Amino acid sequence: MAQTNKISNKLTNLELSIQISLSGLSFCILQRDSNTILTLKELNFSKKLNHLELLDKLKHILNTDNVFQNKFSSIIVLHDNELSTLVPKSLFNEDCIADYLKFNSKILVSDFLAYDQLAINESINIYVPYISVNNFIYDHFGAFTYKHVSTVLIEEILLIEKNSTSSKIYVNVSKNHFETIVVDKSKLLLYNTFEYNTNEDFIYYILFVLEQLNLNPETINLVFLSDVIENDELHSIAYKYIRNVTFGNRNDTFTYKEEPTSEYSNFSLIKSL
Repeated sequence: MAQTNKISNKLTNLELSIQISLSGLSFCILQRDSNTILTLKELNFSKKLNHLELLDKLKHILNTDNVFQNKFSSIIVLHDNELSTLVPKSLFNEDCIADYLKFNSKILVSDFLAYDQLAINESINIYVPYISVNNFIYDHFGAFTYKHVSTVLIEEILLIEKNSTSSKIYVNVSKNHFETIVVDKSKLLLYNTFEYNTNEDFIYYILFVLEQLNLNPETINLVFLSDVIENDELHSIAYKYIRNVTFGNRNDTFTYKEEPTSEYSNFSLIKSL
């Protein structure tokens, strides 16, 4: 989805990516002509915020941090929440957009609904963006593009797996929630997101997904993305129940002024650029 206004700002070679969730904010600034990531920032909240608290946090950091006082040639906002669903493009009817989403998400009549088109597997991703965030960024910066975080994850993982002959479950971990993308022989089998409070919650949902898809924990490959490191609690409990556990790779060609934590951290934020 693209949101624009009539303000014409002088273009620069700086591009900004922002990932928004009720659990935290992430920011990335790319200098396109030198292919250099100048800024990587993450702000994790101590608790899950409501929409007004989230907006206050975003306003504060964008108004007070000097790196965001630059002019940006492009801005992309990733909405990271559980309010999304995938529909085959051949079955999609824009007039029924709320009907698709209400089957697996609790939505309100007043919710603004958006959708992304995923050409890579001919599907439509319907979701609820944080509209107050969109309105603020529109007023603050002008023109920008927004997507659901799962759009970036699915597109990029399907590109990685386009010639694969095996099954994999990708697990993109954030604070208190994670996304799962299951791919079999380059085809998307499942996307879902889960909230977790304990390590046991975390592994329960992963094993439940495998059970529902009749995938064997002894043979499936689990690939971690984002906020997991080797031998931490989530990695350890996954390895206890699943034989093949590895870490992903963004495979990007950027130079970094601020190094990311790992080759697979900030996956969706950086791959959105």
